[in-house]
Amino acid sequence: MKHFFTSALLCLSLASAMNAQELANFNFGGRQKPVISPEIQNDSVTFRLKADYATVVKLSGSWMPNPWGGTIDMQRGENNVWEVKIPLPEPEIYTYNFVVDGVAVNDPQNVYVQRDGTRYLPMLIVPGERTENYGEATKHGTVSHPWYHSELLGMDRRLTVYTPYGYEANPKKKYPVLYLLHGAGGDEEAWTSMGRTAQILDNLIEKGLAEPMIVVMPNGNANQAAARTLGIPEKPMQMRWDREAMAKMSEAERDLLMNGYVRSLCTEIVPFIEKNFRAIPKPASRAIAGLSMGGGHTISASVLYPELFDYICPLSAAGDATPEQLAALKKAGVKLYFLACGNTDFLFQRAEQMHAKLDDLNFPHEYFVSEGGHTWANWRLYLNTFAPKLFK
Repeated sequence: MKHFFTSALLCLSLASAMNAQELANFNFGGRQKPVISPEIQNDSVTFRLKADYATVVKLSGSWMPNPWGGTIDMQRGENNVWEVKIPLPEPEIYTYNFVVDGVAVNDPQNVYVQRDGTRYLPMLIVPGERTENYGEATKHGTVSHPWYHSELLGMDRRLTVYTPYGYEANPKKKYPVLYLLHGAGGDEEAWTSMGRTAQILDNLIEKGLAEPMIVVMPNGNANQAAARTLGIPEKPMQMRWDREAMAKMSEAERDLLMNGYVRSLCTEIVPFIEKNFRAIPKPASRAIAGLSMGGGHTISASVLYPELFDYICPLSAAGDATPEQLAALKKAGVKLYFLACGNTDFLFQRAEQMHAKLDDLNFPHEYFVSEGGHTWANWRLYLNTFAPKLFK
């Protein structure tokens, strides 16, 4: 009888496991040869996909000369496992997918995935000096998603907040804060998903290269309460270039349309963080940085509230400021103005113009020009570069 109940329990457990997971995750009796993809071997990397009924399978990757349309043919092998081996790209984080009979397919063997807007893409992390802070550190901070209420935007909105290792263990210690803003098409998860913010800060702090800090990553889309993955309906968006509609607005309405999110950031998010987290409420302990659209938000926040942030870092910025605004910002006092852009970025000329304006005003700043264009490879590099300069 005891043997019967033991066998029944085992069968029940196995049946539950089958219901909880796809059968493809099981390798009963070792009969299935595991498919490993991607597999890095010295100076090469191999990609594999089991596709029993496919006729043509290709590989597409962001390291290719044409990352938006270039492909490499894969070859069918044993058990209908398609395979291609290529030279290992330079150290960086890349994304890729397979194209199976003309249809884009993600790599089912790769657990490393990033979300870019509505797309989920597998990642290839090539180890090296460039990527040494993009992997997991030994001591980890915490990423949370608190909500704040915005009177200006008329909704509750979601934030992503990184707190450093040791934050929970020492309830008396206070920290400086970096407000880190995403670009167009992103949301409050962009910097943690594609920017590797938590990993970069964990590594820099553990190595003693950066001050322990809180990092706040808001949603820069004023019509969204949160990332679309939560399924929350979005507000209709009034287009800024609708001149006829804008002409009918009051000055306050036009300002809300143009600067509503930036004003919410500075007058609602900053006070919320300083009330609900152990943040040091001083300009010398506040930094703001952002990429592309978020770089424009960074510039706007700095000139609309010139005494709020002592560290200002526009990255590949889709924004501008007048000489008068920059002069007022200079007068307010800034400890670091870090301007960065790639030399083939479509916004590079705008960065050059901002650099020239700052030079004309004798405004102390750092101008960091990297190789490449409007990509996360650069924005991760910039965070890794300017974070050690903050709060010194």
